[in-house]
Amino acid sequence: MAADQKISSGGPWESVVGYSRAVVAGPWVLVSGSTATVDGELRHVGDAYGQTIEAFGVVRRALEQAGLTLNDVVRTRLYLADMAHEADVARAHKELFDEVRPAATMVAISGFVNKDMLIEVEVDAYRA
Repeated sequence: MAADQKISSGGPWESVVGYSRAVVAGPWVLVSGSTATVDGELRHVGDAYGQTIEAFGVVRRALEQAGLTLNDVVRTRLYLADMAHEADVARAHKELFDEVRPAATMVAISGFVNKDMLIEVEVDAYRA
């Protein structure tokens, strides 16, 4: 199935790597890995909670362009630079999704393109 719509956030990596911030495919909206990078600047350096909230802000804006909200999210994937940040990331996720309760995965990875990034998030949303 071809994508119905491709959404860009204008982030610098989208054109360099060749991807969309989000793709609408039928009732699905698939949002690419999103960080706390806004207007080319990483926000909340050293603050995993703040980076998580900011990254989900990037996700929220992409979903809004597709006509959805965070309430339509059915799966989240959380990639952490270090599992030591789990409590802060979990607190932010709970604040945003406690009522929604999407399926979720949280894993630690070896690193990000920017050494100051602590978290990257992906979501899948469904238009009922």
